[in-house]
Amino acid sequence: MSAPPRKVLGRLSLPERTFVADALRTETVGGVLLLIAAVAALIWANVPALHSSYESVSHYHVGPAALGLDLSVEHWAADGLLAIFFFVAGIELKRELVAGDLKDPKAAALPVVAALCGMAVPALVYALTNLTGGGSLAGWAVPTATDIAFALAVLAVIGTWLPSALRAFLLTLAVVDDLFAILIIAVFFTADIDFAALGGAAAGLAVFWFLLRRGVRGWYVYVPLALVIWALMYNSGVHATIAGVAMGLMLRCSTREGEKHSPGEHIEHLVRPLSAGLAVPLFALFSAGVSVSGGALGDVFRQPETLGVVLGLVVGKALGIFGGTWLTARFTRASLSDDLAWADVFAVATLAGIGFTVSLLIGELAFDGDATLTDEVKAAVLLGSLIAATLATVLLKLRNAEYRRLYETEERDEDHSGIPDVYEEDDPAYHLRMAAIYERKAAEHRRIAELKTAERLAEVAGGAGEEDDRRA
Repeated sequence: MSAPPRKVLGRLSLPERTFVADALRTETVGGVLLLIAAVAALIWANVPALHSSYESVSHYHVGPAALGLDLSVEHWAADGLLAIFFFVAGIELKRELVAGDLKDPKAAALPVVAALCGMAVPALVYALTNLTGGGSLAGWAVPTATDIAFALAVLAVIGTWLPSALRAFLLTLAVVDDLFAILIIAVFFTADIDFAALGGAAAGLAVFWFLLRRGVRGWYVYVPLALVIWALMYNSGVHATIAGVAMGLMLRCSTREGEKHSPGEHIEHLVRPLSAGLAVPLFALFSAGVSVSGGALGDVFRQPETLGVVLGLVVGKALGIFGGTWLTARFTRASLSDDLAWADVFAVATLAGIGFTVSLLIGELAFDGDATLTDEVKAAVLLGSLIAATLATVLLKLRNAEYRRLYETEERDEDHSGIPDVYEEDDPAYHLRMAAIYERKAAEHRRIAELKTAERLAEVAGGAGEEDDRRA
């Protein structure tokens, strides 16, 4: 007898659902702050009376020059604050590998293939656009990234009831996406390497790993060490955010006996609000301030570099992720969850076209030295993300009533156990609790029925007596 086909994007396990819900809650708040920061940057940079102050603050230099860290505020945001973002990304990736969806090779195939296709197709779309238009291929990696915080902020703003399985799929996509974005930055955007500084950073990472394995605790040990590692990595010529993800990957994300949460999950819980609520919004504030005049937006569709970014985010991401998901299901003989339709997968794939934070970072690296083209590519990232968000909003709203039904089913807890009923259907104790609840309800309804019957009989008897009196 053949085994039933495996379901993809099915209901999450209860621990995974709880973790995803907590992570997405923080990311959603951070995403709203990210939206606010992006809008503030656009206003600050485009209002004539404020533009000069934006330029002055962004390019103001601060830091010890003797250590090679005399950087502009914009540079500190991109290389310093984003290291915190990538540190959290490293922890997320480690957790997915040891305890999440990526632990099981069969389950991992879907998000990994979908993410890879969701990066390869946008890069291909960008390359074809620029080969036919005579543009630069330097920005091929710009449309490959997905911004999970921005995507979740869009979901929060439009008020969709997207099922937890699709939200988890989007989160896992973004984690894998971040991993390959880090590899792209490390491999393709590292020019001259200072091997002495790189060796020092590697030694610092070795000390970091050793202290973790010895069980040494205390922020006063790890924070100074992390700063030293970051500074050495920056001076090595390798992008400093690589230090963040390397340290994140070193944390233990599996629980041991007597532990409710692993050290990695505990630290992620502490650092994620700092990343989502401060680091990423500040990066957006000093990176999203580009000209958005009618002429500048029109130029986005006339230059191959910027047009390639927009098409990569809007068309490439949707086709890549949807195609990768469909092909994985097709060739692994898996079937889509009965509660979902392929239209839902396409809507989420379209939403993944929001490529804000990492796309802006790669845009700065790809066109370093050409300030005009860098700003134009940033404008293309903003416009492409806006178009993707708008299309996704329309597609998700079409199915919002069905999403709400699924959400309410997932949340229903009629026995008041604190665990949704769908996770207790195989537990005999759950059915005994429900039987007791219905028996109490039945007893109450019988009592009410007897009371109503007695009242009705009394009314009938009283009515008959009044009629006899009238006859007399």
